[in-house]
Amino acid sequence: MDPIERLNLAGDSTFALLLEAQDRGYDIDIYTPNMLTLSDGLLSAEAQQIKVHLYPDRIEKLNEPKSVMLDEYDIIMMRQDPPFDMSYITATHLLETIQHKTLIINNPFYVRNCPEKIFVNKYTDFMPSTLITRNVSEIIKFRNKHDKIIIKPLYGNGGANVFYSDRADKNFGSIIENFLELSREPFIVQQFIPKVNEGDKRIILIDGEIAGAINRLPQEGEIRSNMHVGGIAAKTQITKEDTKICNAISKDLKNFGLFFVGIDIIGNLITEINVTSPTGIREILQLSGVNVAETFWDQAEKKINK
Repeated sequence: MDPIERLNLAGDSTFALLLEAQDRGYDIDIYTPNMLTLSDGLLSAEAQQIKVHLYPDRIEKLNEPKSVMLDEYDIIMMRQDPPFDMSYITATHLLETIQHKTLIINNPFYVRNCPEKIFVNKYTDFMPSTLITRNVSEIIKFRNKHDKIIIKPLYGNGGANVFYSDRADKNFGSIIENFLELSREPFIVQQFIPKVNEGDKRIILIDGEIAGAINRLPQEGEIRSNMHVGGIAAKTQITKEDTKICNAISKDLKNFGLFFVGIDIIGNLITEINVTSPTGIREILQLSGVNVAETFWDQAEKKINK
């Protein structure tokens, strides 16, 4: 995971998973990705045993960091936040070396090969019109066709650097220039979904099955509903359309070992499949009483037993 000092524990999904694991009697060690070491084919990390506390939310470090062999663990959770960069990709390669001995959630091979804003394009029947490119002429044609569009980084997260534009936007050229200067990567352009003002639904799937959901409502005058930029969590229901989308992706999630996944749905259209570090489970528990962390460990234990 990322440094615990950066976490907002009151709303953090990793914290909720750790709390449930501890309640089941697990010992918990944590390490940051920069502490991974592969030496003569053996993977270790400098890890620290912790204890979590719910009231108040806090994490207690029980000892000094020490080197541990990662293939001796029952489960390793990869809860490193994006950006999905070479550091992230390298961590997936290193964790693959012990995958024959240890259950890793999510499967590092498919985490690497299913980045959320690209993987989702496998299910175009359920998506808004989407363009991934750095070709400015293609972006202009796309905007001229759809008028209202959203432009965002291909490997971003948390609603950062997400822009709305239309044919009347005098800042369009500046937005494109900024994206071209931001990185060498393509970026993603999507048809704007007006129903975003009704919320961006986050559905959590555990081993391909629906485990819970919340709606995230944008602030007044805002198009982004991410919690990081002030989105408000609200109770929601799973619709027939939601179920149809989840059923369409379920088989792939199971086959790929993408055990813990969060998908985003706006107006019956899927926009992302989050396989890196899905969030929202503490809000789901608070608003609906559904304990996703409990489902997570029930299903994970079945996999360990197999």
